[in-house]
Amino acid sequence: MIKIVLPLMLIVFAAAWSACAKDRFESDTFPAPEGDLKIAFIGHGSLLFSFNGKNVYVDPFGKLADFGALPRADLVLITHEHGDHMDKEAIAKLRTKDTAILLTEACAKEVQGGTVMKNGDTKTVGDFKVEAVPAYNLVHMRSAGVPFHPKGAGNGYVITFGKKRVYVAGDTENIPEMKALAGVDIAFIPMNLPYTMTPEMAADAALMLKPGILYPYHYGETDVSRLLALMKDRKGTEVRVRKMQ
Repeated sequence: MIKIVLPLMLIVFAAAWSACAKDRFESDTFPAPEGDLKIAFIGHGSLLFSFNGKNVYVDPFGKLADFGALPRADLVLITHEHGDHMDKEAIAKLRTKDTAILLTEACAKEVQGGTVMKNGDTKTVGDFKVEAVPAYNLVHMRSAGVPFHPKGAGNGYVITFGKKRVYVAGDTENIPEMKALAGVDIAFIPMNLPYTMTPEMAADAALMLKPGILYPYHYGETDVSRLLALMKDRKGTEVRVRKMQ
C-alpha cells in the first residue's frame, strides 16, 4: 500500500507546489465566454499567460524565478537573443516534448528545436495565433549608428487568446509599424532606459496602438509615474503598473 500511496502523494505535492509558485507573482485575470485569460507578471520581460489549461511564456529569465517550479510550457516565445530574454536553462526547465518554441534566427542558433519567425510571419500553434512584428531602436544607440536592437533582428509578438489580442512589444522603441496594430486589447510596452523607450515614447506608442489596457514592463529604473502623468487624460486606454522591473 505504501508503494502506491507515496508516489500519489508526491504527485499531489508537486502539483500544489507548482500552483503555489505560479500564484506568488502579481496577476490579472480577464474573464471571457471563450475562457479566462490569466497573466502572471514574473518580472523584467518575463510573462506567463494561462488560457484554457495552456501556458504560454514570453522570455523566461532564470534570475527572476525557479522555472522548474512553475507549470510546464505549451508555448514559449523568445523576442531576441540577449541573455535577459533568451535563457537556455530556464527554457529547458519549462520544456516538454510537446512544447512549441517560436524564436528569432539568432536565438535558433542557441536553442534547438524551435521554429524561426521573422518580422511579418504568422503561425498558429494549437489554439493560439501568433504574429511576429518588428522590434528595434530608432534613437537609442550602442555607439554611433549602432542601435541597441537593430531592425529585423528581434520580434515583438501579437498573441490571440480567444477573442483577445495581446501585444508584447519586446525590446523596441515607438516605431511606425505600431500603427498597424491599433486596437489591440492589451499591450506590454518596454521602458528600460537607455535600451528601449522613454515615458514620452511609450505614451506615443500608446497613441498609435490604442490598447484597451497598457502595461509598462521591463522598465528597470525608469520613472513609471511619468507615463501615468502623460496618460492620465488619455481616453480609452487604462494604464496598469505591475512589478516588472
